[in-house]
Amino acid sequence: MEVYTIGFSKKTAPEFFGLLRQVGIKRLIDVRLNNQSQLAGFTRRSNLPFFLKELCDADYVHVPLLAPTKEILDAYRKDKGSWQEYTDSYLQLLADRKAEERFDYDLISVPAVFLCSEPSAERCHRRLAVEYLLQHRSDMKMRIVHL
Repeated sequence: MEVYTIGFSKKTAPEFFGLLRQVGIKRLIDVRLNNQSQLAGFTRRSNLPFFLKELCDADYVHVPLLAPTKEILDAYRKDKGSWQEYTDSYLQLLADRKAEERFDYDLISVPAVFLCSEPSAERCHRRLAVEYLLQHRSDMKMRIVHL
């Protein structure tokens, strides 16, 4: 089975929803701290559930448990911290939150995609979150696919 990740930056709405439809996504798991972002209106919390249902017949769920804190984001983005520092802080946050125990793994029992804003998964917390969760569930044999 596969679990997907996607970022909306640098994608048009047709590209974004086209990718989701192409792989048959049935649930989008939003792991953003701020899901009211103005960066792409189609991914705002007030719009995204509608578009997902209408265009992909998919559900929307916001999971703040997997979102970084404002402090971690600011240290990386505003204060120009290193990617390694961000990774270490974010993974420690997940451990402190006991995310591996609190995450509802039934959310990925259907074709699911984890969403954040970054255009690629290379330097993105959605990738770190999925890797972290799957590392703690050796019974789940899933392949991560970045859209």
